Amino acid sequence: MSQFESVRSGALRAGVLVVMLVAAQVHAGVIYHVGESCTNNNAGDVAIGFAQLSVEVSDAGGGLVDFKFVNAGPLASSITDLYWDDGSLLGISSVVSGPGTNFSQGASPGNLPGGNNCSPPFVASAGFSADSNPPTQPNGVNPGEFVTVRFSLIGGQTYADVISELDSGAVRIGIHVQGFASGGSEGFVFVPGLAPTPGAAGLFALAGLLAFRRRR
Repeated sequence: MSQFESVRSGALRAGVLVVMLVAAQVHAGVIYHVGESCTNNNAGDVAIGFAQLSVEVSDAGGGLVDFKFVNAGPLASSITDLYWDDGSLLGISSVVSGPGTNFSQGASPGNLPGGNNCSPPFVASAGFSADSNPPTQPNGVNPGEFVTVRFSLIGGQTYADVISELDSGAVRIGIHVQGFASGGSEGFVFVPGLAPTPGAAGLFALAGLLAFRRRR
């Protein structure tokens, strides 16, 4: 290989790397973690929710935004209902169930359980919800699973607008979680700027497990 060919080959490889990095940045999302329990039915279950549950908000392009709900596990819990309260969103474009999950648009109940106890009260926008199909708990987002809901944006609005509104609280996301080992359920709201470290997540999960054992 000549020196010119070697340089050209190196430049091509560098160009491919730059394209890959740019693509990764385009598809990288902003992750929000559970930060408020509107129900507080059980301290151990609330701790599990704080430790395990997150939503990644990413730009899907073409005026679409994806909300990927993840249950990191390992403790028993199942995200069964998803809610939004307005903002730059126009409507649900599609619901993509991951392996082990089965969701469709429209949640029952129509508002986040315990939503009136949130600060400020959580009021789901009409049509801005989805839930797991029967059997509810098995088809929800259990440990190691995910579900993605894709929204269309109002004309002129952008992914950056959505992130800005989520960060300011103009748009909030709520979830109803069932399937805890205690047999209980909780209503949660995601908040910006909260990303527990693995160590903190482990402490939260351990607190939930110990609370459950004490009750037994």
